[in-house]
Amino acid sequence: MSAGTAQHARRAPAKGRRSRPGPTVPAGRRSGKGPRRGSWTPWLYLAPALIVLGGLLVYPIYQLGLISFLEYTQAQVSGGEPTTFQGFANYAELFGDGEFWNVVVATLLFAAVCVVSTLAVGCALAVLLTRVRAVPRLALMLAALGAWATPAITGSTVWVFLFDPDFGPVNKVLVRLGLSGFENYSWTYDRYSAFALVLFEVVWCSFPFVMVTVYAGIRAIPTEVLEAAALDGASTWRTWRTIMAPMLRPILVVVTIQSIIWDFKVFTQIYVMTNGGGIAGQNMVLNVYAYQKAFASSQYSLGSAIGVVMLLILLVVTLVYLRLLRRQGEEL
Repeated sequence: MSAGTAQHARRAPAKGRRSRPGPTVPAGRRSGKGPRRGSWTPWLYLAPALIVLGGLLVYPIYQLGLISFLEYTQAQVSGGEPTTFQGFANYAELFGDGEFWNVVVATLLFAAVCVVSTLAVGCALAVLLTRVRAVPRLALMLAALGAWATPAITGSTVWVFLFDPDFGPVNKVLVRLGLSGFENYSWTYDRYSAFALVLFEVVWCSFPFVMVTVYAGIRAIPTEVLEAAALDGASTWRTWRTIMAPMLRPILVVVTIQSIIWDFKVFTQIYVMTNGGGIAGQNMVLNVYAYQKAFASSQYSLGSAIGVVMLLILLVVTLVYLRLLRRQGEEL
């Protein structure tokens, strides 16, 4: 064998072997020109919504933060005095006020009870919808959607009438049942009974969102899984705790965060049902407190500072909640 033939044999691939093609590399990556051409397509579709959100959210938040650092009262609004930069003076005044911290604690506790109650009622009724026939299910859905569609001020007025000391039917029914002490009883006079009354109204107008959302998630669960649990003799609570809740975790995250945001910034129910925050402000929450400072006292800078604090509290609570879920290994 000549040297040329031996060299050719060494270069030739072995008989029966197929050469594997290398991985296909996009032209943009081979040339080092950055991302592919279609990577910006989703952002183009989202651009109109992002522009609208920027105008409706980013700019008002910027103005809220700006006013919180200024001296902005009725004198500045009317042009009688110039607007001056105060730095963190408004926040220092706010944090040094004992009433502010009492309102913060009351708001956090009230919102927490509202969120837990709303989720409990909504999830329980969602499970109930899967257990009843078509006609009761339709009636319950229509009643819940009617409560959800009712404006907050209308619903609050109706609940105030229901629990009216003189003409409300609730007190009359309780008296006929033999419960003493409810004749001409004022639910809005005591701090805790007033908060309880507002709690009932908030849950009443909030649970339909949780119920409908969780019900839709339950309907998406394979029926074979639920039938297997029933054959194994699992109770309704055990089926919910071990099967439904883990599979509905992403949906429960959404409704929980939404409920936290809604219940933390309750304003209409408190303002209407307790006549602006209750006797001597005993039922004040942060949203009503900010309104009182900004518009009743014309201290717009302090009201803006309260709004910034509320925004930060909501962000912290939401991030902590998501972080706890991440630590449990949940994919969000």
